[in-house]
Amino acid sequence: MMRIFVFDSGVGGLSVAAEIMKAMPDVGLDYLADSAIFPYGGLEPQALIDRVMLLMEAVLPDLNPAALVIACNTASTLVLPPLRSRFSLPVVGTVPAVKPAAEHSHSRLVSVLATPGTVKRDYTYDLIRHYGQDCEFTLVGSWKLASLVERHYNGGDVSDAELLDEIAPCFVEKDGRRTDCVALACTHYPLLLDRLQAIAPWPVEWIDPAPAIARRVVSVTAEMARAPQAGERRQHSFRATGSLPSARFLEAFGFTDYAQLPL
Repeated sequence: MMRIFVFDSGVGGLSVAAEIMKAMPDVGLDYLADSAIFPYGGLEPQALIDRVMLLMEAVLPDLNPAALVIACNTASTLVLPPLRSRFSLPVVGTVPAVKPAAEHSHSRLVSVLATPGTVKRDYTYDLIRHYGQDCEFTLVGSWKLASLVERHYNGGDVSDAELLDEIAPCFVEKDGRRTDCVALACTHYPLLLDRLQAIAPWPVEWIDPAPAIARRVVSVTAEMARAPQAGERRQHSFRATGSLPSARFLEAFGFTDYAQLPL
């Protein structure tokens, strides 16, 4: 059976994994969360690159996937070139959805909700220059939102007030116009999208990159795709370098095999 490998600093990449599972129901999926180091936003660039390369060197040979998905905006802004240079398999990254946000906005006020690491990268500013059209972009680097998502899915309480504090800067009013599109530039954020929608100061279109990532994975593996053979099990595995989310949470996403890795 063809397998896809999804990597993130925590549980955020599960928003991407879920879309891949929907788009490719006959594949198996292996997921690695670098929860021992989470969050990546505070790491220096070279430290982040070194960490991701170390993990990939350790796990890719045994997994032998058809494609690697870096389901982390912060990591993708740095590690895609060295990964593609080192490994021969297709590597699919995750970047801020600047282009679709600009295409969908009517007010021409767009916000990018990301981690501080993603907000400060030249990569993000280059995307805005090339694909932002005439929109005015507000870049919001949240220090806490990804951690709040992790807390929620590890059984902790997260209040609406805490979430609102993190998303409030996205909502801008200017010359009678209001922000009408928010690009979710961290894969953690869609996991609490229902709550973000409920507490937003006004309705906006939230741009989730996961469906586009899944379509890209389908495209790069099209020639390799095949149906499972008789007796094969489409088992999805979840590994974490640190603490694991609850079994109930993982099984809700389709993972029946989960464990910690000493990395």
